[in-house]
Amino acid sequence: MTQRNETGRTRARELERTMVVKIMPNEKGTPSGKLADAEVHFTEGELQGLRLLGFAVWERRTGVGRNVTFPARTYSVNGERRSFSLLRPVTDQNAQDKVRDLVLQAYSEFEAQAAIAS
Repeated sequence: MTQRNETGRTRARELERTMVVKIMPNEKGTPSGKLADAEVHFTEGELQGLRLLGFAVWERRTGVGRNVTFPARTYSVNGERRSFSLLRPVTDQNAQDKVRDLVLQAYSEFEAQAAIAS
């Protein structure tokens, strides 16, 4: 179900209007499977002029599709390394999916432009 606000815009369109995803390709090829780094640049609202770093686009281990990892902090508990996401939902557990979809869309557009340029 697509949510629309009072002006009829979808929530995804509002996100696209208030932020831009910048893609930086992984030209080194390491680590294996990492396709690109991504940043979210905020273009409107209270976060205008700021950027959120630490996203990455990966080839899925199964070889079908792509995955996005979010900025995370690593820590140790009893010698075991763990991590937690720095961008977490407040109430809607699907909120991260919207950002993930925007990053994947930006990577697809980047890939298409690179194919045209070569």
